[in-house]
Amino acid sequence: MEQEQLDKLKAWFDNYVAKFYADDEYVNANLKLKEDHSRRTCEEMLFLAEQLGLDANHKRLAEAIALLHDAGRFEQFVKYRTYNDPRSVDHCRLTIEILKEAHVLDPLQDSERDLLVKAIEYHGRKELPEDLDGEALLFSRMIRDADKLDVFYVVTNNYRRYRDNPNGFLLEVELPDEPGYSPEVVQDILKGRRIDYRSLRTLNDMKLLQLGWVYDVNFPATLERIKQRGYLEMMAELLPDTDNIGKVKKSIFQYVDAGIRREENTV
Repeated sequence: MEQEQLDKLKAWFDNYVAKFYADDEYVNANLKLKEDHSRRTCEEMLFLAEQLGLDANHKRLAEAIALLHDAGRFEQFVKYRTYNDPRSVDHCRLTIEILKEAHVLDPLQDSERDLLVKAIEYHGRKELPEDLDGEALLFSRMIRDADKLDVFYVVTNNYRRYRDNPNGFLLEVELPDEPGYSPEVVQDILKGRRIDYRSLRTLNDMKLLQLGWVYDVNFPATLERIKQRGYLEMMAELLPDTDNIGKVKKSIFQYVDAGIRREENTV
């Protein structure tokens, strides 16, 4: 991908997102959340690209994937007033439909367009397709990690804001804020299983799912960044103080430390 092509994608994104803002303060706050997330995900993607030693063309493609990966979120929220895919629409597929209808990817080489579309399509799936390989697998793994890195930043900040001032919190809270959590979600994490978004019942379930994201991290550099920034400790503080939650915390922290140690021992 050439720099001029990336610049045009950035200009399209700016114009596309701007048209969704209106007079609804609640909608605007949630749109701004995703707009800022998309831009910060670009920074995380470039960090990974640098760590992986990608060349300039591939770095630009990686940045384009990150910028556009959630383009469908804006139409989704304006239309359904939620970012909850099971209650509205698959935002990954919607993103691809929007990009195709806008013909914004037409100037790219076929191979680059295919990589971008696959990475966007797969970034929100529970698991990547088993037959995915080569650069499609690489970029899909990268966007999943970059996305998680920024979502950890978003949720740790917003959960604390919500806790401190729930009545003044303008962003969507997708699940009931109840004191309990689902035992099956705890068991899935303790067994290292990825949790199905549709099985969540409470806000604590969502926090547990997000802690369990570490099992789906693809690169040691991502684990190190998560640990350095203290995201897991912040998330853990927001969960009930029970024996089961204590086991989850211990399991998650041990998994991350072990993953980082394995990388250090191979260097």
